[in-house]
Amino acid sequence: MRTRKRWAIVMMITMVLGTMHIAAAVDADRIRPYEANPTYWQYKGEPVLLIGGSDQDNLFNHPHIPPDGLEAHLDVLVSVGGNYVRNTMSTREAGNLYAYEQDSDTGLYDLDTFNEAYWQRFRDFLDMTSARDIIVQIEVFDRFDFARDAREMGGWSRQPFNPRNNINYTAEESRLPEEITTHPGQLENPFFRTTPEQEDNPLVLQYQEAYVEKMLSISLEYGNVLYCVSNETNESEHWSAYWAHFIRQKADEAGVGVEVTEMWDPWDLSHPMHRFTFDHPELYSFVDISQNTHQVGQTHWDNMQAARQRLLDPARPINNVKIYGGTPHGGGLEEGTHKLWRNVLGGLASSRFHRPDSGAGLSELAQTHLKSMRMLVTDFDVFPAEPHNDLLRDRDKNEAYCAATPGVQYAVYFPAAGSVTLDTSEADGPMTLRWLEIEQNRWHDPEDIESAEQLELNTPGEGQWAVLVEVTQ
Repeated sequence: MRTRKRWAIVMMITMVLGTMHIAAAVDADRIRPYEANPTYWQYKGEPVLLIGGSDQDNLFNHPHIPPDGLEAHLDVLVSVGGNYVRNTMSTREAGNLYAYEQDSDTGLYDLDTFNEAYWQRFRDFLDMTSARDIIVQIEVFDRFDFARDAREMGGWSRQPFNPRNNINYTAEESRLPEEITTHPGQLENPFFRTTPEQEDNPLVLQYQEAYVEKMLSISLEYGNVLYCVSNETNESEHWSAYWAHFIRQKADEAGVGVEVTEMWDPWDLSHPMHRFTFDHPELYSFVDISQNTHQVGQTHWDNMQAARQRLLDPARPINNVKIYGGTPHGGGLEEGTHKLWRNVLGGLASSRFHRPDSGAGLSELAQTHLKSMRMLVTDFDVFPAEPHNDLLRDRDKNEAYCAATPGVQYAVYFPAAGSVTLDTSEADGPMTLRWLEIEQNRWHDPEDIESAEQLELNTPGEGQWAVLVEVTQ
């Protein structure tokens, strides 16, 4: 009898360990911080630098995105070396679907009945991106869906959660307004204050939870998804923490690992709001500093580097799901392309061009820079490298930017024609030097260089350039 009991216990332990092993193997294939250097990501067990661009933020809700549809849009991204997109769970534009069933006679929504066509779009999108090894960064709540209508885009006036638009509660019952005319930064909508630590609104919170749980019932099946609670929020940290915990809890119940962050609104990374993610690695396993790309030139780099130094212990990936550079934000399209290069040489784990007209999207300009960036990082190993502007001599402000594994490889980016001296004193032996003509997607012929402690780097022409210096011995 004892033998049978012991055998049963052994079998139970074996089954549990076997299940844990399978779960660990599955998690190893999911997007997660890179084991060898957790300032970057790994996917399917390999380190991966995330770069991308797209012409919409809520891609899943645009199956017919011009000119040839969503699959073609994703194929273009992959063809130029991109592997990263943003996906807000938004409905604001013509042709977008809402998450709930709408009565054709009354026009009212039922928050107890989901619109399966909306969720099928979401699943189709995750199928497409997963098949192409594209990483998706989801923003669960976009504040612009819950405030004034902007241009042709819908806002609170059309939202199913608006008590005027559903059969489930009144304005009095829900404590939600029927009309909002202000920018979301004015914090007019108590939709973002429903949690127990805030205004404790269980009636609305139950519907919010059901929505997020429905989303997760689909997305947790996919290993190519990152989670951000909100788009550029300036609401309470209690809101963000509640949903970060909620996502983690549902992932735990599903037996999978997830990576979660929050995106704060202030453009200045030293603003106290950013501390809620900076100082809480136990809750936010990566950080998104997209709002920093409202900054330009040397300031963009300096602020990014200050944040990066602060986030080295414990090390976490720093993402940039929006590169502003267009109208009206970010200094223009060309400056937006500079930010991609500064981000990557500055040690960021991801960078994506924001949708037009606030960014380059997946325009020809964006495609050119994504392709050249992938050409560089195919030969330059970013994963052991570090930002090293300290190796540049005779450098003017914003003239050049350097990343390096000293003594092995050095990459220098020039936003425009320029000249600097690179300290290669740690290089022991001969080197090769190759110029990348970024706007032409073209490597120039390599130059052989004898051992030297200083290299003078002069761009071969006008425009944007990168140079790769490699020790050959």
